[in-house]
Amino acid sequence: MKWFLRIAGVLIAVLVVLFLVFRTPDTDPEEMRAKYGGPPSQFVTIASGLDVHLRDEGTGEGLPIVLLHGSNADLHTWEPWVERLRKAHRVIRFDQVGHGLTGPDPQSDYSRANFASDIAEVLDALGVERAIIGGNSMGGKHALAFAVGYPERVAGLILVDASGAPMPEEEDDGDEDTGNIGFTIARTPGINAIVEQITPRPLIRQSLEESVSNQAVVTEEVVDRYWELLRYPGNRAATMGRFSTPYDGLTESEIASIGAPTLILWGDEDRLIPVSAGRWLDDTMPDSELVVYSGIGHLPHEEAPEDTLEAVETWLANLKVTN
Repeated sequence: MKWFLRIAGVLIAVLVVLFLVFRTPDTDPEEMRAKYGGPPSQFVTIASGLDVHLRDEGTGEGLPIVLLHGSNADLHTWEPWVERLRKAHRVIRFDQVGHGLTGPDPQSDYSRANFASDIAEVLDALGVERAIIGGNSMGGKHALAFAVGYPERVAGLILVDASGAPMPEEEDDGDEDTGNIGFTIARTPGINAIVEQITPRPLIRQSLEESVSNQAVVTEEVVDRYWELLRYPGNRAATMGRFSTPYDGLTESEIASIGAPTLILWGDEDRLIPVSAGRWLDDTMPDSELVVYSGIGHLPHEEAPEDTLEAVETWLANLKVTN
C-alpha cells in the first residue's frame, strides 16, 4: 500500500509539473486592447450591459454593411474587405460575444437567439435602423438568424461559407464546423477542459492551416492574433460553452422565409462546411445568387479578397432595396 501511495504521489507530482510547464495563461486584457483595439476601434456598451469591441468606418452614402466573423475569429478577419467597402459604405464589424476583445457573455448565453439579439443591440447603439448583414461561418448563421428574427432591419445578406442550414441527423455531432483539429478538440469531453488551460500555439496554426487552401494567409501575425485573442480572459471557457451545446441550425422553413436579397460566396475546397451547404442555401432561399471559388477553402474573404470583393461590389451595384 505504501509503495502504491508513493507511486501515485510521484505521478501526481509529474502531472503537476507538466501542467505548470505547458500551461498557457490568459493574456493581459490591457495589453490586448493596446495591441488589437487601437483606432479606429471603439467599445460600445449595448443594452445587455456587454462592452462590445467594434469598428465603425466609412462615410459613403451606400447602405450600412455589418460584417460578422466566424467561430474563434475576430473583427480583423474582414480587413481586406473593409479597406475597399468603406469608400462607398458605412462598414460596421464587431467581436461577437465570447470572441476577441468583447470577451465572454455575463450570463454565459451563447445561444443563436442571444447572438442575434446582440446584433440588434449594436445597431441600436450606433443608430442604424437597417443594414446589409454579412457573415462567415458561424457569423453566417447569426446573419441568417437575424434575418429571421428582425426581417425589417435587413436590406440584404452576404453569406460566406456560412453555417446555419439544418444538419442531417446522422451528421449532427454538436456543432457546425467539422474536419478541423481545433474544433474536434473543443468538442471532446475531458480534453476540452484541459484546453482551457493548455492551448499551444502550434495547435492554433494547425487549425488555421486546415481551414484554408491558400496557405499564404496563415502568417505568423495571424496565428499570434488568433492565439492571443482566444486566451483573452473568458474566451476559452466561452468557446467550450459554445461547443458543448447542441447544434442550433435554422429550419428549412425559416431559411425559405427570408425574403432579403442574398449573395452566397463559397470556397469549393472548404473542409469545414462543404460547398453542398452553399448550394442547398441557394436552392432554398427565394432571392439568392451563389458564387463558388475554385481552390479556395473556408475563408474566401481572406484567401481571395480581390475576387470576392468583385462579386460583392457587383452585387451591391445591382441590389434593389425595398421598404
